[in-house]
Amino acid sequence: MRGNETGAAPDRLRAPRGVWGEFGYLEDPSGPSLVYLYEDGAGSEAQARFTRVAKFVEDLRARVGAGRPRIDVHGFELVDAPSAVGDFWCEEEVRGTYYPELQELALELTGGRRAYVFDHLCRRREAGRPPLTFGRAGDGSHPAAVGRVHNDYSERSGASRLGKVICGEHERRSSDAYCIVNVWRPIVGPIVDTPLALCDAATVHARDMHACEIRYPERNGEIAVFTDSPRHRWSYASEMRATEALVFKQYDSRVNGVPRFVPHAAFDLPLRDDDAPLRQSIEARCLVTFD
Repeated sequence: MRGNETGAAPDRLRAPRGVWGEFGYLEDPSGPSLVYLYEDGAGSEAQARFTRVAKFVEDLRARVGAGRPRIDVHGFELVDAPSAVGDFWCEEEVRGTYYPELQELALELTGGRRAYVFDHLCRRREAGRPPLTFGRAGDGSHPAAVGRVHNDYSERSGASRLGKVICGEHERRSSDAYCIVNVWRPIVGPIVDTPLALCDAATVHARDMHACEIRYPERNGEIAVFTDSPRHRWSYASEMRATEALVFKQYDSRVNGVPRFVPHAAFDLPLRDDDAPLRQSIEARCLVTFD
C-alpha cells in the first residue's frame, strides 16, 4: 500500500508483506463529476473518467501489535467478529440478528453512546471477472465489487445523513457529534478472489477528495471519489474469513483530530487461480452518536 506506481511487473506482483493491485482513480477533477450506476440512464451526458493506477497493498496480517491499524487513528480496523447469522442473503435474518450485532460492535470500537444500522448491501463478483468499475452492470440491481476508489459519503451527503436516520427532533439536537462506519465481511471465506482494500485516512489530503453525483434508476446521491497521490497507503487482509470484519469510517462530523473518510476499493488479486471462488460480501452502514 505504499508508493505511486504506474505499472506492476509480474516479478513483483507478490511481496512478503503484501501484493500489487490496480485501483480506479479519478482522472481529471476538473472534468464531469457524474456517474450513472445503471447502463440505460447514461444517455449523452459526460461522466467522470477514471484511470487504473498500480499500488502496493500491504497485508494487514503482517502488521502486528502496535503496528495494526486502528479506527481512531487510521480510520479502519480488522476485527474478529463471529456472527450468529446463518444466511446473509436472507433479509429478515440480517435485520433481525445481524443489525443488533453490528450496533454492539460499532459502539465498542468507536466509544459512541448510540448506534443505528440503517442499511446493508450484499455483493457478488461477476462471473468472468470483468474489469472492476462501480459494480452496477445492466439495470444496476445486482451489485458487484467496486474497483474505483471512493468513499460512500461526501462532506455534504455525510452531513445530511443524521436527519435521515434519526427522526426525533430532540434526539437530533443532542447528537451533533456522530460518525458513520461501514462493517464489511465475506459471506463465504476465505476470500481468494477480489478483496477489499482500504486507504489509511492519515495519508489522504482534502485536495485528493472530490464530490461526485451518482444516479440510480429511482434516486440520486453524492459520494466522494479520489485523485491519486504518492502518499496514499493501502491495506487489505489476506484470505479474509467470514468470522472477520473490516470496520471503517465513512464520515465523521468532528473535524479535529479524528479520521473522517476512508477511501476504499476492491482489487483483483494477482496470480489468482482461474477457478478461485467468486467473492461474496456484505456491507452494512451504522450511524454512531457520541453525545
